[in-house]
Amino acid sequence: MTDFSALLAADRGQPAHLLHTIRKDDFESWLAGQPERARAAVAIGLFKGKPGDFAILPGDKPGSEAIAIGLPDEATPWDLAGAVARLPEGSYRLAEGAPGDAALGWLLAHHRFDRYRREAEPIARRVLLTGDPARIDEMVALAEAVALVRDLVDTPAADMGPTELAAAVEAIANEAGADFRVTQGDALAEGYPMIAAVGRAAGRARAPRLIELEWGNPSHPRIAVVGKGVCFDSGGLDIKPSPAMLLMKKDMGGAAHALALARLVMGLRLPVRLHLLIPAVENAISADAFRPGDILASRKGLSVEIGNTDAEGRLILGDALARAAEDEPALLIDFATLTGAARVALGPDLPALFANDDALADDLLAAGRRISDPLWRMPLWAPYADMLKSTVADINNAGEGGMAGSVTAALFLQKFVPAQTPWAHLDTFAWRPSPLPGRPKGGDALGLRAAWEMLRTRFG
Repeated sequence: MTDFSALLAADRGQPAHLLHTIRKDDFESWLAGQPERARAAVAIGLFKGKPGDFAILPGDKPGSEAIAIGLPDEATPWDLAGAVARLPEGSYRLAEGAPGDAALGWLLAHHRFDRYRREAEPIARRVLLTGDPARIDEMVALAEAVALVRDLVDTPAADMGPTELAAAVEAIANEAGADFRVTQGDALAEGYPMIAAVGRAAGRARAPRLIELEWGNPSHPRIAVVGKGVCFDSGGLDIKPSPAMLLMKKDMGGAAHALALARLVMGLRLPVRLHLLIPAVENAISADAFRPGDILASRKGLSVEIGNTDAEGRLILGDALARAAEDEPALLIDFATLTGAARVALGPDLPALFANDDALADDLLAAGRRISDPLWRMPLWAPYADMLKSTVADINNAGEGGMAGSVTAALFLQKFVPAQTPWAHLDTFAWRPSPLPGRPKGGDALGLRAAWEMLRTRFG
């Protein structure tokens, strides 16, 4: 993994190039304060302070050049990310203030997923100096968390099955001194029948399991974080068409978000009692696959008729949510790449937020706005629960007619959460279909930083 800690350092007056950051409305006043040689360079380079503009400003002697970059009208964590690739290796100091949240984009612009490249592209080391050293640890931890999500999601399913996902959790548990356990085999079938049913067709080598981690002082507020860990989703017997299956290595993106959030909580020592739960399966096809029309038992005691084997994520989450709720957490949050309906409604960048608690929803939305990791609240519209009715079981896993798909999926999950437990469900895409500065095409963390900001504000 990229050594982010080497790319952000306290400013102690060490030699560095000045980096001027200018927004369009401030351009004229900034230019008026520059020496004549800088104004001439700006004129020659047609620099106007617009987003993406870039200019080299001559200094008094060789090696003392400064750089000017244009920024968007509103500050975001990605303000500096676009400039990183254009800068030579070296150290840089902002001419105007501390980098703030833009340090995150600076760090992540250095991240690459190159596990499968024979010759990895060398990355120039560009160090950003900051006059706010108290924030360095948090910025580095956030960059590591986002990079963890990206790396896990980008790894092909052949190398990121339930076994490998459990190993990733165990490594982070060991790093933090957390308790780690895995439930599988007969114990899984008895205690978590929906997880076992969804994953049994994948065979012994990729057997389903419930992965758990617990950390922190038991006297602190208990929070539970659940992540959907479908390591590959063929759709089961309701098989997906080829184009829809192509990105299904990312169907464990919810688990990646949950693990990254857990790492932030532990690494930054948030005073909570953390319980991480990841149901890990592969939804495969074999003679042992669960079928449309089957009726599954669940940990909650509800019987579930299978209307569609491709609606498997909610099944494994149902068992995990039921287990998390048994310990009466003060807060329960889950991440899942759950529905295409959420993407149709909100596109790739906006995770759909469902919550049974208005205060929790408001805190998450406000946190997302503060740190430019937006969420959009969707309704747990109770009348739509009728779409999940079954004539032979307590509930069906797939609504009829295809309407309100993300809502009915969330309503299904709500059946497994006690009404008195504050709960939020993030239906996230975990993927960036086209690149942006600091955010390459591929796996991405969407909603992770908002959840961390909410937890930090509530419990920090």
